[in-house]
Amino acid sequence: MRKGNIVLNTLMLAFFLGLIVSGGSVSAHGPGDRLGHSHGHGHHGHKEDKKDKAGILLVAFGSSYPQAQAAFDSIEDQVEETFPKIPVRWAYTSKMVRKKLGKKGKDLDSPIQALADMLDEGFTHVAVQSLHTIAGAEFHELQSVVNAFEAMDRFERIMLGYPLLSTPHSLEHVRRALLNNIPKERSKDEAVIFMGHGTYHPSNAFYQAMAYELQQKDSNVYMGTIGGSLSLDTILPELKEKGIEKAYLLPFMAVAGDHVRNDMAGDGKNSWKSVLEESGIECEPVLKGTAEYDNLAGIWVMHLKDVMEHYK
Repeated sequence: MRKGNIVLNTLMLAFFLGLIVSGGSVSAHGPGDRLGHSHGHGHHGHKEDKKDKAGILLVAFGSSYPQAQAAFDSIEDQVEETFPKIPVRWAYTSKMVRKKLGKKGKDLDSPIQALADMLDEGFTHVAVQSLHTIAGAEFHELQSVVNAFEAMDRFERIMLGYPLLSTPHSLEHVRRALLNNIPKERSKDEAVIFMGHGTYHPSNAFYQAMAYELQQKDSNVYMGTIGGSLSLDTILPELKEKGIEKAYLLPFMAVAGDHVRNDMAGDGKNSWKSVLEESGIECEPVLKGTAEYDNLAGIWVMHLKDVMEHYK
């Protein structure tokens, strides 16, 4: 049996029972009761003889594209540079990605499995850092896992860091980084369209807020999403009205995976590139996920720093 599996099975049972009892609701609390920081304080009486061991768990959606690894490496480099003495582990929330790569012989941990293994390795303090873009369904599922481990009282302390967009303050940081990452050769009469995933979760409001923030600084810079209310169909009429002749397409996703290579920049008739070109607008896609930019990766690391401050 895999190391940590006994702990894992116990925790999964507690996790699902907890969801049933709570009706699926998840609490979040932390400094100022802000979204994202879920933390636990262990009852130290039965753990006094256990030596403190801190660890970091980075949690991404995941991608089956080998090219996406560059984005994960970029973030890990920044984390290890910032916290050189703290071990870093990884987990991936997408069951589909884990299954697909598992068939190719590459086993990826779910957050539950990774945390169970960290318990088995003797970690006492764990900072779980979400690498999601917004606090949508994937983030809240991760939050429920962290809350389950907190309830089990096996770690001295466990905390969850914010996704990229989570507060009004983070909107300003992300907007500044996105505008700075626009290709330097782009002229002001050319459009820039960021493609986000989009969701029908209430946190989709962060995409809408980012769209507003970008427009306030440059009226030819747009935020669009595959799902939700900011579809390309809502942007295209404005591009035509302005007489835009060229548009840069950039991902607003951590990695340049399937959505970016097919839905944004693919040759299929429904890709954003094809739809825009069919309308007479020249396109230049940039196949680089947000996690590959130091300034955006640095925002996730900044959220992680906020969590680590509570371990001092």
